[in-house]
Amino acid sequence: MKKGIHPTLHKVSAHCACGHEFETRSTSSSVRVTLCSQCHPFYTGTEKFVDTAGRIEKFKSKYQKNNKNS
Repeated sequence: MKKGIHPTLHKVSAHCACGHEFETRSTSSSVRVTLCSQCHPFYTGTEKFVDTAGRIEKFKSKYQKNNKNS
């Protein structure tokens, strides 16, 4: 690796909008995020599927038909 061309890596405390704080490393001196693993719906289990015009049912029925023929 060439010397003097790479950015300096710092230990920083990342702050989430929900109030959670965690330590990571970054080239910037401070990190602020809007979502983290403590408040993101996928990780908390509060994920909701928005079904517009029955697309989920249409998808399921389409592939259930294919599984029956196999």
